[in-house]
Amino acid sequence: MAAVNGYVLAIDLGTSGPKAALVDTNGRIIDFETTRIQTFFLQDGGVEQDPHEWWAAIKDVIRGLLDRARISRSAILGISCSCQWGCTVAVDTQGRPLMNAISWMDPRGAKPLADIIDGPVKIEGYDIFKLYKWLRVSGGVPAIAGREPASHILFIKKARPDIYKATCKFLEARDYINYCLTGVFCTSPDAVTLNWVTDNRDIHHVKYHDGLIRMLGIDREKLPDIRPSGSVIGPVRADVAKQLGLDPSTLVAIGAPDLHAAAVGSGATADYAAHLYIGTSSWLLCHMPYQKTNLFHKMGSFPAAIPGKYLLLNEQEIAGGALNILKDNLGFGEGAHIPEETDIYSRFCRMAGQVPPGSGNLIFTPWFNGERSPVDDRHTRAGFHNMGLNTTRAHMVRAVFEGVAYNSKWLLTCVEKHTRRKMGAINMIGGGARNDIWCQIHADVLDRTIRRVKHPALGNARGAGLIGLAALGFMDFEAISEKIEFDAVFTPRPDNRDIYDTLFSRFVELYRANRKWHKKINQ
Repeated sequence: MAAVNGYVLAIDLGTSGPKAALVDTNGRIIDFETTRIQTFFLQDGGVEQDPHEWWAAIKDVIRGLLDRARISRSAILGISCSCQWGCTVAVDTQGRPLMNAISWMDPRGAKPLADIIDGPVKIEGYDIFKLYKWLRVSGGVPAIAGREPASHILFIKKARPDIYKATCKFLEARDYINYCLTGVFCTSPDAVTLNWVTDNRDIHHVKYHDGLIRMLGIDREKLPDIRPSGSVIGPVRADVAKQLGLDPSTLVAIGAPDLHAAAVGSGATADYAAHLYIGTSSWLLCHMPYQKTNLFHKMGSFPAAIPGKYLLLNEQEIAGGALNILKDNLGFGEGAHIPEETDIYSRFCRMAGQVPPGSGNLIFTPWFNGERSPVDDRHTRAGFHNMGLNTTRAHMVRAVFEGVAYNSKWLLTCVEKHTRRKMGAINMIGGGARNDIWCQIHADVLDRTIRRVKHPALGNARGAGLIGLAALGFMDFEAISEKIEFDAVFTPRPDNRDIYDTLFSRFVELYRANRKWHKKINQ
């Protein structure tokens, strides 16, 4: 396609806060702005955020970015969003939130979902007939842990019937932001998957399925209409254009959830090309040409952001978030016996580099909030295992880096069984990929070459921008992989093979040995 001088304004609403980025027509991020938002952890186990704060923060980062970039507003070709997937916003007829958004980390829907999926004959906790119907039509089932929009809606229906009755639409985070931009209620096949009420058998004609809607027990009119992935919703609202100084004819692309946008932003767009994301959570995904589900390891292929493709989906609950817990709750922010750093995460890297691979056989399990893949277990918990009198802070920090990598390898083994092929080089993105030592640890533990995408923490924003360029006609999806740049390549070190293979086996054994005990104590 012909070169165009201009930019897509990419919005990436993550769990910790939004980013706004300018992505040029070659897929390069020219500049970005970011800020933080609050997360509310409730005593009943709920995890919520304020949608009003989302929207106010997004407008702030857009204004800050555009003011600093000093570009003509006419150079903005369009807007495209990526947002944290699996959140639920209940809104009225005017699109006003009726309560806080329920986060993807919120498990309060587990009990009402359990009532729905129960039956006299069960497999993996699901009534066999309901399981068959879900798998046959949608390709998957609601996760028992109750952290998905299907379960969120059931929780609201049971615990807040007043909110349920007043709700006009239940929206994903991305769909709420798109409404704020355009005034249009809509969703797309990729985003709506976690409602578990769509027929995904024909990737070109994903639609709501009346039987699944009845089985889940929710109302169809409370769900937004489905528009195609890679499409354009329409122009930005006049009042929003005025607030942000944009041309009122600026078009808004439908964008994608974070996992789907990351898959595009990583450059791993060919079938079976894998990318690894290490942020607050983590995942290891690849596009696939067909639909396939693995119930036992909680992964399957579902509609992708790229029209006509499926994306193998999975997610691990905590990855880089474990470093935040070290910093905020375990006293690792102060007193480390190394030169002071302005960035605590740089200090962690320095500490980890002082300890040999294997951390003296100290193993860290990162399951602070249970796990999703390759096991769906809301009861399992994190911990340091095999601590001794010679265990230091540095050992513990490196063990966290390695424990997240062991968890990634556990997922990789299941992904390769699912796809029936060994993955080649893996593209790595996310805030965790900024650390050379963590990239090298992943290369060593996974025994795969790791290619770090340039500006790895902006993978979702880049993906949103690329999806927007394709939707607006300025780029072909097929050309995206050619636009991705790597700033470093990490190859596995043979000397570490034995220690990491051994400790990975012990890591999986720790889960199996403690699974029943964790369930007893955390029910």
